[in-house]
Amino acid sequence: MENVVHAAQQLFGIRLTGRQVAALIKFEDELLAWNERFNLTAIRDPEGIRTKHFLDSFSCSLAWKDNPPKRLIDVGTGAGFPGIPLKILYPSMALTLVESVGKKAAFCRHMVEVLKLETVEVLTARAEELGQLPAYRESYDWAVARAVAALPVLAEYLLPLAKVGGRMLAQKGHSGPAEAHTSEQALKLLGGRIRNLLAVTLPGVAEERYLVVIDKVAATPPQYPRKPGFPAKKPL
Repeated sequence: MENVVHAAQQLFGIRLTGRQVAALIKFEDELLAWNERFNLTAIRDPEGIRTKHFLDSFSCSLAWKDNPPKRLIDVGTGAGFPGIPLKILYPSMALTLVESVGKKAAFCRHMVEVLKLETVEVLTARAEELGQLPAYRESYDWAVARAVAALPVLAEYLLPLAKVGGRMLAQKGHSGPAEAHTSEQALKLLGGRIRNLLAVTLPGVAEERYLVVIDKVAATPPQYPRKPGFPAKKPL
């Protein structure tokens, strides 16, 4: 785990405490053990988990620098990325993890228990449903997702959950800049506006990665998000 500690400081200015490192080690052990029984993630080796899960999750910190989220929702979190590593980094942050696949949501609940994480809610749900519920709609200062869908689709999942004045963060691969360019109309419709694109470098990873940061500048019209499945079938 030393490489993670070093890279987190070098790349993102993050100093991990002994307690945080111990939590990451426990997370890695549990993920490897569960992966033998359930297909939670395609990344199955410790080195891959440390770089492509932990460091990739920490890269979100480039979007908010010294002003981390107070309330964050992670949509399509899978086995808890980027949400759980960010919760380890920011213990006082209130976190909602959203995952529609039952076994992945179960693993997230297991990790919350094992790591004794407080103020974390794990929902087995669809983002389209949550975006229409008053308890969640326009409630978060950051709504994030990693590699869940094309940006116009993702915007319809995330922007209804971000409060006006909050932000949406999409973790993207090499297609990030092109997707941002083609999404401007959809973003405008949903109350969003592109703030910036941040290039991310991870050790030993050749492919390009980007953080697409979008400001929530106006309330999302009440008809969005549409019913489950619609955003993906008919992107804005």
